[in-house]
Amino acid sequence: MDRAELSITVHRTGDEAVLRLAGEIDMLTAAQLSTIVNEVLTEPPPRIVLDLGGVTFCDSQGLGTLVVLSRKASHAQSLLILTNVGDFLIRVLDITGLRSALMIRNNTCLLYTSPSPRD
Repeated sequence: MDRAELSITVHRTGDEAVLRLAGEIDMLTAAQLSTIVNEVLTEPPPRIVLDLGGVTFCDSQGLGTLVVLSRKASHAQSLLILTNVGDFLIRVLDITGLRSALMIRNNTCLLYTSPSPRD
């Protein structure tokens, strides 16, 4: 069995940090994603965008990690936004009911905004 791979590139602008992910988000790579997002949160931008266009797989550990990171970002007064979310992952988020816990944006609009922690 091959080890899952996840590559993450980070690009910061004034208002956001964009993390481009390629590969698998699973029990073997979720900690890597957490580490990088936590590093970004040391000086939190208003938005952290996870570009999931290159993600080929996401297991339950990966899903849980996305929810935890969204909450951490919220506590740091930052928004975690998922973009370029593939159909397979949208379906999994719908089936698990986790879509309502995450902010998802396509190229033209925000698909869902989770409640603000101040609500």
